[in-house]
Amino acid sequence: MVKINPDRLLSDLRTLASFGKYKTGVHRPTYSADDMSARRWFAQRIEEAGLRAEIDGIGNVYGFNPTKSRLALAGSHLESQNHAGWLDGALGVVYALEAARAISEAPGNADAGLDVIAFADEEGHFGSFLGSRSFIGDLTEAEIDSAFNHSFGTSLRQALAEAGLAGRSRRVIDASRYRAFLEAHIEQGDILESSGMKIGIVTAIVAIWQYRIVVTGEQNHAGTTTMARRRDAGLALIRLLAAIDRRFPEVAGPRSVWTTGQIALSPGAKSIIPGQAEALFQFRDADADVLTRLENELTTVIREANSAGPCTVTLERISASRPAPMDANVQDVLESAAEQYAAGQHVRMPSGAGHDAQWLAPKLPTGMLFVPSIGGISHHWTENTSDEDIVLGAQVFADAAMRVLRA
Repeated sequence: MVKINPDRLLSDLRTLASFGKYKTGVHRPTYSADDMSARRWFAQRIEEAGLRAEIDGIGNVYGFNPTKSRLALAGSHLESQNHAGWLDGALGVVYALEAARAISEAPGNADAGLDVIAFADEEGHFGSFLGSRSFIGDLTEAEIDSAFNHSFGTSLRQALAEAGLAGRSRRVIDASRYRAFLEAHIEQGDILESSGMKIGIVTAIVAIWQYRIVVTGEQNHAGTTTMARRRDAGLALIRLLAAIDRRFPEVAGPRSVWTTGQIALSPGAKSIIPGQAEALFQFRDADADVLTRLENELTTVIREANSAGPCTVTLERISASRPAPMDANVQDVLESAAEQYAAGQHVRMPSGAGHDAQWLAPKLPTGMLFVPSIGGISHHWTENTSDEDIVLGAQVFADAAMRVLRA
């Protein structure tokens, strides 16, 4: 039997929450002083657990088991969104560490062990999943050269130097070493809580397709230009977004979501009709066919808007990731462990958010476990999960990790 230590688990989580504490959450942006202090603390905890710890050139904290022959890898990320929650990412790295300790302490276990990793910049302060992409060999030096902090404009190279990471090599995964990769996370939604479930077994991580929509009209005087002759780019953009919102439900899947995250009007003055309007728009789903349908509908709505006038609309696809299905066998293992400790209180579900696991999935059999988020809140300092649910999830996670190693 693998048994976690609840007091040790909760103590580690609360200590981690002291780095960058903000109200009941944390403010721990990537490579900030608080983030680097948290990484050094976590490396020390890894060493105390009998693993060899290192912080590599992108800031990933890696714990290497030097003695075991049957190994899996587990982890998540350490940094936070700005003024956000104490569990997003942190829960997964502490679960990984506690599972590694519990497995090493299990009676009669001579050969099974867990390596631990805490990735850098999953939250995207400087780029897109820099730590996990670096670990799988997908991050180039050229991309590091061009990356910058989206809040302050600091270059990634400067941030790495200030964090003491310049000149360090970046560790790349040896996939032959591992049977699987496991990640745990708070759900960041309310499906588990609203349905009375305790454990979510992730079936797939959604793809995110992102676009820039630009509407061009005619900048003019707000008082002297009649309504009949106006070519108001702002009004045209709002009408276009409303049309998308009406049409998407006709082609969407049951868990499709779409968001307009930013709108900018030019010149943005109170007495000037906007001559140009821009929106950043995205949709998400775990089904490739649904994603294609949504994109086709988006282009159709924009084509119709161009035909109707009076403004012109252009669409630019900024990025389009692929859905990342989780390994079927690992899902079964997670479900078996969940049934042992939370019988009838677990459900298979897709993840509507991106996670480091989606980048490991092409390299290793990969699985994810969710625990409930109180009120479905995340990316805010009020984010929380009950101690009871945290401890239960950690026990299921550790048990599943051992089952993977024994399979």
